[in-house]
Amino acid sequence: RVRQDFLIAQGLLAPYESGKPVSPEMQKMALARLRQLAAHEVGHTLGLAHNFAASVRNRASVMDYPHPLIQLTADGQIDLGEAYATGIGDWDKVAIAYGYEDFPRGTGADAALQDILQKSIAAGLIFITDADARPAGGAHPLAHLWDNGSSAADELNRIMRVRAVALRQFGEKNIPSGTPDSELENVLVPVYLLHRYQAEAAAKVLGGLYYTYALRGDGQKITEMVPPAEQRRALSALLATIRPEALTLPENILQLLPPPAFQYSRDRENFQNRTGVTFDAVAAAEAAANQTVALFLQPQRAARLVQYHARDARLPGLGEVIDSLLATTWHAPARSGLAAEVQRVTASVVLYHLFQLAKSERAAAQARAIALAKLDELAAWLQESLPGSTDAAQKAQRTFALWQIDRFRRDPESMPLAAPVQPPAGSPIGTADGCW
Repeated sequence: RVRQDFLIAQGLLAPYESGKPVSPEMQKMALARLRQLAAHEVGHTLGLAHNFAASVRNRASVMDYPHPLIQLTADGQIDLGEAYATGIGDWDKVAIAYGYEDFPRGTGADAALQDILQKSIAAGLIFITDADARPAGGAHPLAHLWDNGSSAADELNRIMRVRAVALRQFGEKNIPSGTPDSELENVLVPVYLLHRYQAEAAAKVLGGLYYTYALRGDGQKITEMVPPAEQRRALSALLATIRPEALTLPENILQLLPPPAFQYSRDRENFQNRTGVTFDAVAAAEAAANQTVALFLQPQRAARLVQYHARDARLPGLGEVIDSLLATTWHAPARSGLAAEVQRVTASVVLYHLFQLAKSERAAAQARAIALAKLDELAAWLQESLPGSTDAAQKAQRTFALWQIDRFRRDPESMPLAAPVQPPAGSPIGTADGCW
């Protein structure tokens, strides 16, 4: 993870300007991360589990997995001065006090321990660990890995603004002099996918459920469905990440990305491609869209969207979410140039995941039914719009989509579905049982 943070800093700061010393901000960030990591591992030796709901409460625990906090200055410059918190957090102090407090003689230990817990509950501290935070279909809107902020949606919007700044300034200064130009691709990956973990956090708001590990009578919230407005803000923030303007790389960056130099090669931390040795800008967009759309239509999330909408009609249902996806991709005004290819590949990713949801044996029957109904609606729209298509590429896309839907209707099991490219390797450490 420290290597990834170094690449993030390298991509954000563009620190290698000829004739000037390398920015000390990278070293400061790396050392801050090492201090945080050391405290995290010491916490494990003291018996502390991960607390993945800490980042929403002012970075309340070193036992979370922290994403660097990247800020913008008043003049729009990237600032990593507070990338990682200093010292342990409020939750850590509670956990250590509860586990290790040596109470004075005559003190009722049980009552004193309960007092520690009640004060932490009153302060708004909660504890949610691995089994509730790691799964792609997780429901808790506050329990995430590698995230920041009290609102997943607001932070996703903010990190997309940071990402836009980093991409605007991306260039040769992101690698040292004398480094093969092809190594710029390594630095581009974490910048282009800067939002990936925050998108996972925002997705959990959709069909999300607030809950705690409550004990009878302890006063903690037991369950509460995420309010409608909060879910729709997350929906809007997620949709913004798959629009062509977010995913289309500018020509000035693409001209700086040659095939790998001699004795260099791409690996699992680079983008996959469909263009041979050359950098594939459309596949990069496909990978980013694939991650987000898969989160939208994850079977467990789809089932919750159906059920929670049935319980409260004000909440967004699966049909509304799919309609929003289609409006952002298939039904959006056609772009031109490379943005049009990005728009088409993103629409294809949506179609693929609708097929997957409709045929998934893990999905609830009604979720599958809604997905199939939306495929039928899309087919009717494609059939109606096809005669008016004057753009050859757009006409080809719509004809192919109609052929796919028709074949899927007739025999979904034999329908060959070419999976979208996967994003590069993500979360670098951690298992369900703890850190590596």
